Amino acid sequence: MTFKPGVVAVAGEVIMDIVSTDQGEDAVAGGSPANVAVGLQRLGVPARLLARLSTDEYGRQLRRSLISNGVDVSHCVDADQAASVARVRLAADGGATYDFHVDGTADWQWRSGELTNALEGEVVALHVGSLAMTQPPGADALLELALRARPTCTVTYDPNCRPLIMGNPEAVRDRIMAAVTSADVVKVSTEDLEWFLPGREPIDVAREWRTLGASLVVVTRGPDGAIAVFGNDAVDVPGQPANVVDTVGAGDSFMSALIWGLCQRDLLGAHRRAALGKLDSAEVTALIRTAVAASAITCGRRGADPPTLADLQNAAA
Repeated sequence: MTFKPGVVAVAGEVIMDIVSTDQGEDAVAGGSPANVAVGLQRLGVPARLLARLSTDEYGRQLRRSLISNGVDVSHCVDADQAASVARVRLAADGGATYDFHVDGTADWQWRSGELTNALEGEVVALHVGSLAMTQPPGADALLELALRARPTCTVTYDPNCRPLIMGNPEAVRDRIMAAVTSADVVKVSTEDLEWFLPGREPIDVAREWRTLGASLVVVTRGPDGAIAVFGNDAVDVPGQPANVVDTVGAGDSFMSALIWGLCQRDLLGAHRRAALGKLDSAEVTALIRTAVAASAITCGRRGADPPTLADLQNAAA
């Protein structure tokens, strides 16, 4: 019998990235949650985006980009506020720096009533992440959604910290930790932890967060791969060689591939929570290797351009 994946809902921001290089500027769809939704859809997992899409020109471009990638935008909200914009400057080594224009924009204005039907249908997982989980006034509504999802869904979370917007770590610490404790799977980068919890060893943080309720906590380390903590065990998976064009969206592709791997193993949905908690070292290592491969592929492309299933299969071959 052919396995039919359920729907993964993804809640958060959709941002227009204005990417600057020595060759000029390009306007491309971005925003961590939106990138995750596109990545899931390209891997064959039905993705429903829960976002507030501006009706301005940038917002219309973002909507067209999402639809062209097959993402379900039927549960998005048409918003009167302007679309969020990030100006991205790429360094010679492919690293990215960001300057955000987000004051009063559409992504942060969630009201609970706008999410009433967000989980209807065959939704087996909810991914939440990044700026929308920390920015008032809408962050509370998204946390409420994550808590409401737990009786039926696997909840995944990526803080994807952006200090320019989040400000002082103390200002967002409680919101980030509330999201961590709501999640079954947490992915965080060493860069996030250096800002959010300076001086702490990543493996120690991962173990601590595991005790707060998550079945799997993954810490990504850029070109050095990732570590994962699960049950009473941990694995260390090295990075994969990549011809780095830029690093935009690499972490989001990692997240998409990780969720896809859980989907392939039929580990999504609240009814599979016990099985998710029983992952062994071989299974987790395989999950992380695939996610690392997805990240490496994205690093070899311009912008947030996650791999398709064929891309992953070709890389494995």
